Amino acid sequence: MTQEEVLEAFRSTDALLEGHFELRSKLHSNRYFQCANVLRYPRIAARLCDALVEKMKSGCDLGPIDGVISPAVGGILVGHEVARALDTKCVFAEKVQGEGVDATGKPNTVLAMRRFSLKPGERYVVAEDVVTKGGRVQETIDLVKAAGCEVVAVALLVDRSGGTVKFGETPMFSLMQMTPETWTAAECPMCKAGGHPVHPGS
Repeated sequence: MTQEEVLEAFRSTDALLEGHFELRSKLHSNRYFQCANVLRYPRIAARLCDALVEKMKSGCDLGPIDGVISPAVGGILVGHEVARALDTKCVFAEKVQGEGVDATGKPNTVLAMRRFSLKPGERYVVAEDVVTKGGRVQETIDLVKAAGCEVVAVALLVDRSGGTVKFGETPMFSLMQMTPETWTAAECPMCKAGGHPVHPGS
């Protein structure tokens, strides 16, 4: 798929939103990828993830894959479709309450394996819908490695970082790469104009 075909799939399913948003990274932006909207349509999701897997296969030698793992919730459907295309199992990590609170006073959350177990020596692809800073993907990678497993590659529908996010030596593949404008809350021109960001979710 070309970048324009991918972008059209997002536009036609109302997955590309414009407005005033606070991202999971706490940055503000005037554009937001609501990947859940494009993933509502199984055939479109399958076509996007098939293209993502083909890109990944052409970019590196994956070797044997034991599974695909995603951070919940946004990455679950992407992980499922990527696993289907790779003909392997899919699992996901879930948020649990961690220690302390964040800057807003809410309890910190961390990712953990609650429903599934990882066996030492297994090889995984990490799949996610969208990354800006890549925090949840890195947490997932850390979980896999802590279990004695290997991360073969990272597969993303959308890389919002413009290619700046890296995960060490692990190869990363995205179907679409964009660099929307982002600001901290203190620098956000929409906030300065009296606007209030919304939290559309993943």
